[in-house]
Amino acid sequence: MLFNSYEFIFLYIPIVFIMYFALAKYFGKRSAIFWLVITSFFFYGYWDWHYVALLFLSICFNYTIGTRIIKSVSSGYWLSFGIVGNLLILGYFKYAAFFLENINLLLGSDTFVVPNIILPLGISFFTFTQTAYLIDAYRGEVKDTSFLVYCEFVTIFPHLIAGPIINHKDMIPQFTKSQNFVMNYKNIAMGLTLFSIGLFKKQVIADKLSPWVGKAFENVDSLSFIEAWIGAISYTFQLYFDFSGYSEMAIGLGLMFNLKFPMNFDSPYKSTSIIEFWRKWHMTLGLWVKNYLYIPLGGNRRGEIRKNINLFVSMLLIGLWHGAGWTFVLWGGMHGIFLVINHWWRKLNINLPKFINWLLTFGCVVVAWVFFRAENFNDAFALLRSMTDVYNIALPANGSYEKNLGFLVNYGVDFITWKLPTQSIGTLILMGIVLTIMKNPVKYIESFQPNWKWFIVTAILILCAIYELNTYTEFLYCQF
Repeated sequence: MLFNSYEFIFLYIPIVFIMYFALAKYFGKRSAIFWLVITSFFFYGYWDWHYVALLFLSICFNYTIGTRIIKSVSSGYWLSFGIVGNLLILGYFKYAAFFLENINLLLGSDTFVVPNIILPLGISFFTFTQTAYLIDAYRGEVKDTSFLVYCEFVTIFPHLIAGPIINHKDMIPQFTKSQNFVMNYKNIAMGLTLFSIGLFKKQVIADKLSPWVGKAFENVDSLSFIEAWIGAISYTFQLYFDFSGYSEMAIGLGLMFNLKFPMNFDSPYKSTSIIEFWRKWHMTLGLWVKNYLYIPLGGNRRGEIRKNINLFVSMLLIGLWHGAGWTFVLWGGMHGIFLVINHWWRKLNINLPKFINWLLTFGCVVVAWVFFRAENFNDAFALLRSMTDVYNIALPANGSYEKNLGFLVNYGVDFITWKLPTQSIGTLILMGIVLTIMKNPVKYIESFQPNWKWFIVTAILILCAIYELNTYTEFLYCQF
């Protein structure tokens, strides 16, 4: 079940919401928690009920290991056992086919049969969440909690299939807080507003960009210079509006239940450095990698060379986490190199104009996204060739562009039949201006007041989004 579906908006969430607070009021907190756990399992199983057992077994395994770590003197053994178990499960479902295919390629034969494995929805997210729990238990930062509350921590439906990645220290205390079982009408209003903003970003913006992206990446060998850049920037915006929209919907749904999920985006495309970009893009993943990978590897405590190696390795693994493909690994490696260069550049203490810093940062991000989206290296490099072919600049023929800018023919500009919509240039420029001027919606919500202005804005956004529900698509990050 997806947030942007009729059954979720008009059936699932109203029933879950009303029953949750009714059960808490008349039968106590435990019954309300149990209801939320059961309905979260239903939410997950609506996609494919076969994998509900996998999710439940993963929860049982990690809860048992976590309990052993807390209570046992052999906590290091149990931690290793737990991490290896999680990696084996994740590795089998997400990477087994990928590695077998590459082994066959190296051997030049079909030595190994490559299984057709369906990736369980959200497996990366609930595996990372629980692995962090085990590590924190080993560090002595976890208090013993009930199995029911732990189930709620892992399965709570707003974050289950695509994040944000949550931490037990922030969330588990909220699950048992008495006042969180009583309706808070301001939180409900804030949550609905944020949910509406996220749904609007997904349905009205991200999904409208999807055909442009598909057309560009299906015709990588025959795009003009401008079309190639439109395709790459369209995906840059599509991915942001899609994933940030999901995150804001998740945060909004959490607020309706008086739960505060962590912020996942903070206007990343305003960044003037790659370092700043990774502090603002998929923030919960960045924090997870910092706390449970980068710092354990040594962080910046063992000299400059080791710090750069740790950065690069961390980014490679972030790339691999996103998908079992070499294009994802290269994307992560590119960002690793960008970060190393960025840290080195800061040491030179050379100050460039802010606009130049932003342009360089945004350009690097867009180029890297090409590899993230492309089906293979050939497609990625073909698109990049078009993006750098300044002798192939062409504008749409037989329209306002040719009518008003026809004189550019004298300067080497052609007018051709475009593969992409002619309005794409103006649309992307407008989106870019909006993204660089407006604050992140979560920041706007901080000044929320339940008045008519907010009501009208929310009503317009939700009506526009619901109008587009007949063409709903999956969220991009559900595949990771």
